[in-house]
Amino acid sequence: MNKKNIVVTGCCGTIGHALLHALDEYPQYANVLGIDNDESGLFALEQMFHGKFRFAYGDIRDRQRLEILFGGMDIVLHTAALKHVASCELAPSEAVKTNILGVNNIIEAARRAGVKRVLFTSSDKAVNPTNVMGTSKLMGERLMSAAQASSGSQETGVFFSTRFGNVLGSHGSVFPLFQQQIARGGPVTLTDPEMTRFVMNTRDAVRLVLESLDLARGGEVFVSKMRALRIADLAAVMIDCLAPHYGLQPKNIAVNVIGPKPGEKLYEELLTEEESHRSLQLANFYVVLPAFRNLYGVDYTYETAHPRGKGQTYRSHEQPLLNREEIAVYLRESGLLPREEA
Repeated sequence: MNKKNIVVTGCCGTIGHALLHALDEYPQYANVLGIDNDESGLFALEQMFHGKFRFAYGDIRDRQRLEILFGGMDIVLHTAALKHVASCELAPSEAVKTNILGVNNIIEAARRAGVKRVLFTSSDKAVNPTNVMGTSKLMGERLMSAAQASSGSQETGVFFSTRFGNVLGSHGSVFPLFQQQIARGGPVTLTDPEMTRFVMNTRDAVRLVLESLDLARGGEVFVSKMRALRIADLAAVMIDCLAPHYGLQPKNIAVNVIGPKPGEKLYEELLTEEESHRSLQLANFYVVLPAFRNLYGVDYTYETAHPRGKGQTYRSHEQPLLNREEIAVYLRESGLLPREEA
């Protein structure tokens, strides 16, 4: 088997960082290059991996720099992005530069460097977007699909996306926010007691990213199957499990309902009704095929695949929700509770 050279953009972020640790366990990758515009973060990674991987400063807004860094590489895992809803809303032009033009730079640099597979990590917020960040992520997905259409052949590159919801413990997720609030003695802030979300841990997110690499034909969006829960139940479990760790009584941690943030949905969507008409179901994914796939010249055949039922959306409030005991078990299995609670 020929070993592959692989690039991870946004390697200092939660998913990028987790991918590096996972790739350390995969002997089929001969050379791993991490790219980020976080100078301090890159230095820390260099110390952590002790020369196993290469790291380079680079910004996805700089296409010429990307072309240089992509030289001789076979695969690009693109995780770099502006991911916070509020910051993108306040500076939409910056979101466009990174999340849209940056994706286009990745595509063009990969083409010129002869990269064979390019994966774009998308978000649930790309589904029926209600904010700038989600809209920019949707455009990123469409750019990847269009890149496949214009390639004309899988031989000149396979471009595709993966889409998943909240990664527990990631920067900006609700888990570290609740943890900080509990450590301070509360209150824990809930936007709405009935709000539901899809969740997964970093281990599962990385596994699904790497699994989709082998499955992709080009232009698809791989939608990860995820667990769903009520955010109020997550908060209750975290209070019960974490308050004693900080020397506090769970009953003394208040929960305040503050109302949804602007543009925030009460449930999470990973698959729209329209997409269900052109989706297939695999063991760990729903695969959304390109709307104009007749232009692609690609055979979208996967082992054990069968059609997703027409009109069947994939929304968190329509799925079986984890109960509090199941949430506690999942958090422990994910290594998110203190060691003595495991």
